[in-house]
Amino acid sequence: MCGRYAVTTDPAKLAAELDAANEVPDLPAPEPPAQQTLDDVAAADEDKAPRSRWENYNVAPTTTILTVVDRHSHGAEGAEEDPTRRIRAMRWGLVPSWAKEIGKGSLFNARAETVSTKASFRSSVKSKRCLIPMDGWYEWRKATGDDGKQRKVPYFMSPADHTRLFMAGLWSVWRPKDADPSEPPLLSCTILTTDSVGRLREVHDRMPLIMPVQWWPEWLDPDAPAPAEFFAPPVPELVDDIEIREVSPLVNRVANNGPHLLDPVAT
Repeated sequence: MCGRYAVTTDPAKLAAELDAANEVPDLPAPEPPAQQTLDDVAAADEDKAPRSRWENYNVAPTTTILTVVDRHSHGAEGAEEDPTRRIRAMRWGLVPSWAKEIGKGSLFNARAETVSTKASFRSSVKSKRCLIPMDGWYEWRKATGDDGKQRKVPYFMSPADHTRLFMAGLWSVWRPKDADPSEPPLLSCTILTTDSVGRLREVHDRMPLIMPVQWWPEWLDPDAPAPAEFFAPPVPELVDDIEIREVSPLVNRVANNGPHLLDPVAT
C-alpha cells in the first residue's frame, strides 16, 4: 500500500519541468500555530520545517496534493484539439462522483489488478487517469523489539539519484447534492498499488505503481483506455536504483514534518 509519502516540488516548478499548464490557484501562506509567536517561527530550526506549503515530508490521506493530467479545454472533449498537460491540486482520497458525501478518505489506494472491476473506480479507469509526483514513499515493516514486543518500523523508499517518481493514479469530480453550479467541484484522487518487486518485498508486499515516462502519453490519454499491461507490477529493473532506509518513528505522527524525517536511522 501507500499511505504516506514525501514531495518537495511546487506547482510552478513542476509545470515548468513537464511543460504543463499550472492550474493550481495561489494559496495564502499558512498561519503559524496559535501558541507560537513570529519570533518563535523565525528562530525555529530551518532543517526541521518545510520551506513552503507544497514541500511536505509527511503527506497523508485527505491532504491536498499535486497531480498531473492530460485534458482537453473545457467543452472540447471529443474534438480534434489535442489534450493539454496540466498540473492540478486534488484531495488525496477519491470521492466517486455518485457518492452522497465526501467520507473519510478510505479510497486513498486502489489495487491495480482489480481496479477496473470496482464500482468506485470503473469510471475513472476509462478516462480520468493521472500521475502523482513524489520524492519517495514510506512503508512499515513488523519487527520484534529487544523487549519481545512487536512494533512497526518505518522505512523510506526513494531513487538513489534523487530523481522524482511519478505514480499511477485515478481521479474523480464530485459535487454535493444541490450544489451551487458556480462553485468549483471537488477533485480527488487515489494512488494505484501493486505487488512489490525485487528488494522492496523485504519491507512490504505492496507498493505504489510506478509509471515509466515512456508510458505517460497513453496513461494520461483521456480519449482511450490504457493498455492492460500498464496495470501490472513494474519490471524489477525499474526499482533497482530505489534506496531503502530505515527512518525515525517520528513519521508515525502526521503532525511531524520536515526533512529530518528522511534522515536514516543509525544501525
